[in-house]
Amino acid sequence: MITMKFGRALQLGIVAGASGLLLVACGSKSSQQHLADHQTLNWVETANLPTMDPSKSTDVVSGKALNNVDEGLLRLAANAKVKPGVAKSYDVSKDGKTWTFNLRHSKWSNGDAVTAQDFVYGWQRTVKPSTASQYAYLFDHVANYDAVNKGKLAPSKLGVKADGKYKVVVTLSKPQSYFKYLVGSPAFFPQNQKVVQKYGSKYAANATDAVYNGPFKLTGWTGTNNSWHLVKNKQYWNAKATKLNRINFQVIKDQGTWYSQYQGGKVDEIITDGTQYRHLKHDKEMQLRNGASTFYLELNQRKGFFKDNVNARKAISLAINRQQLTKNVLADGSQPAKGLVPTNLAEYKGTDFAKAAYVKSGTAYNLKQATALWKQALKQSGKSSISLELLADDTPNGKKTAEFIQSQLTKLPGLKVTTSNVPFNVRLSRSNDGDFDMVIGGWIADFPDAISFSSLFTSTNAYNRGKWQNSTYDTAVKNAEGKDANDAAARWQDLTTAEKTLMQQQGIVPLYQQTQAQMLKTKVKGVVYFPTGAQWDFSHAYISDAK
Repeated sequence: MITMKFGRALQLGIVAGASGLLLVACGSKSSQQHLADHQTLNWVETANLPTMDPSKSTDVVSGKALNNVDEGLLRLAANAKVKPGVAKSYDVSKDGKTWTFNLRHSKWSNGDAVTAQDFVYGWQRTVKPSTASQYAYLFDHVANYDAVNKGKLAPSKLGVKADGKYKVVVTLSKPQSYFKYLVGSPAFFPQNQKVVQKYGSKYAANATDAVYNGPFKLTGWTGTNNSWHLVKNKQYWNAKATKLNRINFQVIKDQGTWYSQYQGGKVDEIITDGTQYRHLKHDKEMQLRNGASTFYLELNQRKGFFKDNVNARKAISLAINRQQLTKNVLADGSQPAKGLVPTNLAEYKGTDFAKAAYVKSGTAYNLKQATALWKQALKQSGKSSISLELLADDTPNGKKTAEFIQSQLTKLPGLKVTTSNVPFNVRLSRSNDGDFDMVIGGWIADFPDAISFSSLFTSTNAYNRGKWQNSTYDTAVKNAEGKDANDAAARWQDLTTAEKTLMQQQGIVPLYQQTQAQMLKTKVKGVVYFPTGAQWDFSHAYISDAK
């Protein structure tokens, strides 16, 4: 049974969660000589910091902070690579099931040594049922995960052990080529057992009741306030490479206030909305952050009109002009989707997955063909007309997208579309319950591999809310995670087959790939943006005084 959900559900217009990894705003060695006297960066969040517990973090705000104050066995790097973290090296057995990580001698911010046992304890704590970690499923390939997570085996039976003080040995139940990305995510970070047990339920609920092993330490966070700081961690093993002394975070929820503070130099970046982007897109400070996220339309195929009616599904897709949606409606830099899996998420031998699996008819616009197919769909259903409701978020982008799609679909003969914009949590609840005809949803990957999207639409996946089912698709994904998991070429073919099948049968209707249009002060250098997961790495960022 395939029930993976590697990624995070998205709210329309807001990254609710964490392609290839993209290095941006990075200075050369010569430019790094021009360091400003004050190495302070001022950053903005649009939501509060919910937790700093690696076992309980599920949102992008805490993920961003954790990625900069803690460090796993490996660190995510540019161009879908990983680089050494606490582990200075690692080896993988020929069968892909045993991963051995050799640790460097590093320290926690309180001076304690970071040991192999810290990883064993942290992983066991995340997986055991009493922790109720929503990201425990990321460990599903680790031996005995399912039994431990269900309380049938003790946490000590999880397939991870310490071989001495500085070696971690992981046993997987089956090969997982992308495991290297997972160990760089917060759920896999080490945890200091002494500190966790000292603070109990208050552990990581504020800045002082935790310790850190990454480039920065968290300060100034009480657990409820709208501002906090990251300060340089002098105990970090590579502290000499950290140029910033301090990063000030503040929560700003009003777009106008955020822009005025950016103009006034009080903050160093802003994620612009559509109106601002139209006016500022040619500014030298504009940076387009292409995220590993896709928004799509799901059609309810549990029963009723869309079930077993491929002509109806194809007609809906062909009737939507995605170029108009992204250019004239969203107008924020987002791009029409090529399919479910976004561009620049994964590649094999130099070919991007979205290109390799592209099915033109899956995202094309052709109203004439759509009309012909719609007439056939109505005939198949025995109806001359039908009314459908389109469900979406009540955000500005949610409303604009729903209104545009409504205007597009009502061009089909005999179709009446009404819209229902509801809060994000209501939309998720109704989607899960199958209480919709059509619903606009989105997904962002946690790591750069196509499986983070492909797994969504297997027959048994809870995130397949429309309940589209196809045996060819299910088999392809199963093979990618099973018999072909250790064969890169065969696995790639499995996943491209799955994507092509999804698009040929129009299991869903891809809409657009989200882009965040960010203004960043030119003095800020060396920030690394990840289209997946935690999104930002400040460990090599600095403030330049170069003119």
